[in-house]
Amino acid sequence: MDKTTAITTIKKEMQLQEWSAQIKAQQASGLTIREWCAENRIKFCKADISATNGTFMHRTHISLRLWIITAFLVMSNKCSVSAVTLMRSLGVTYKTAWYILHRIRKAMKCREERYLLDGIVELDDTYLGAPTHGKKRGRGTEKVKMIVALSKNAAGNPEYVKMRDVPNLNGITVGRFARDNIRAGSKIESDNARSYKKPLAQKYFHVFETYDPESGQLNWTHKVISNFKAMIAGTYHGNEKIHTALYAAEYCYKFNRRKLGNYAYLRLLAALVQ
Repeated sequence: MDKTTAITTIKKEMQLQEWSAQIKAQQASGLTIREWCAENRIKFCKADISATNGTFMHRTHISLRLWIITAFLVMSNKCSVSAVTLMRSLGVTYKTAWYILHRIRKAMKCREERYLLDGIVELDDTYLGAPTHGKKRGRGTEKVKMIVALSKNAAGNPEYVKMRDVPNLNGITVGRFARDNIRAGSKIESDNARSYKKPLAQKYFHVFETYDPESGQLNWTHKVISNFKAMIAGTYHGNEKIHTALYAAEYCYKFNRRKLGNYAYLRLLAALVQ
């Protein structure tokens, strides 16, 4: 699909969704189409309703062409795209590039929150941030704490991944993450961290053992964590705590759609307009 066709297709999709919503509103109002249109044009300062209304591109005043190009760059890049790189590629300001990227990441995050992991799931935690000297280490560290879960098929190969930054790694937090991201009744594999045992025993078949690097235990989860940290270090040259959730959402969205090829780009466009 070329750029012109992509732009035309997404415009038609957005207009169809927006106009369908307006038709339903008109029918519910009891007014004629002429009366309803006149009333709402006055309500909206006599301005026509935009096709981007209600989407992640609502009121952005940014060319649809730039959104489509950015979506393609994000999905075609194995790691990620920084705001500086996008600024140079599109010829826009840093503020505009940063804004587009974060709107796209929010769309990814919303789409990822729809799904749950099931089957066999590996669970582990990690920390993001530069080494700290003279401060707490381990689970008491001031670094960004994250919980990572990865589902596997019967052959032991990875399928889907979920990540979340959390305030701490106690049992309550672990239990909440599991309920929000893993379907009840799934088999969860983890190390023998004390905070895992009680919350995971309630709704899951929990298998745990002392971590041994030579055994291959949690191997896929550790690879995902390593790749995510490399993406942060290589693209953003650091990590801002307030944006960790969006960076994690981007990584998970792309990982979970890695087998879709070019179709993944179209799925992202669909996420932006819904």
